[in-house]
Amino acid sequence: MKTLIIILLAAFVACCTCTTNPKVLISTEAGDIEVELYTDKAPVTAGNFLRYVDSGKYNSESCFYRTVRLDNQPGKKTIIEVIQGGFYRDSLIKKYQFTPIRHETTKETGILHRDGVISMARNEPGTASSEFFICIGDQPALDFDGKRNADGQGFAAFGMVTKGMNVARKIQQMKDTSQYLLQPVKIKSVSRIKD
Repeated sequence: MKTLIIILLAAFVACCTCTTNPKVLISTEAGDIEVELYTDKAPVTAGNFLRYVDSGKYNSESCFYRTVRLDNQPGKKTIIEVIQGGFYRDSLIKKYQFTPIRHETTKETGILHRDGVISMARNEPGTASSEFFICIGDQPALDFDGKRNADGQGFAAFGMVTKGMNVARKIQQMKDTSQYLLQPVKIKSVSRIKD
């Protein structure tokens, strides 16, 4: 009986270890941001981001380039606060992007756009590829049935900042013109954090 309990306990521990979500380090000129990716809840979207990480594509010409604050959204009925990163220019997006992914809604994943959540930027549902954003404060307008997009599908959240929100907030406060940073913040590398 004692042996059976030990075997079951070992199997339980092994099972728990297998479901640990990966973490990545986004190293920028402004400081480091650590993010846990919810591969368990958003496998398509988190897997897509990891594909960019593992391929090294974010290590070349990516940056944080957009800041959305309460004071720079004239004419918008629904106000949000985020910073956006990726490749910025269409030519770079075309150069580095993988095939766009299926849209995983927050209704499907249960990951809501709260302070520190990382999510995919998109135009129409199913067009997300390389561009991503980090929420500054809770942003329910970006969830499924939210009012930021007329289609009501929201955005595909896939992880959470675990360290470095001070860096994200610093980037958000940098000078911009029409939401685009006057000096984009270079992303030096994005890599998995080894346990």
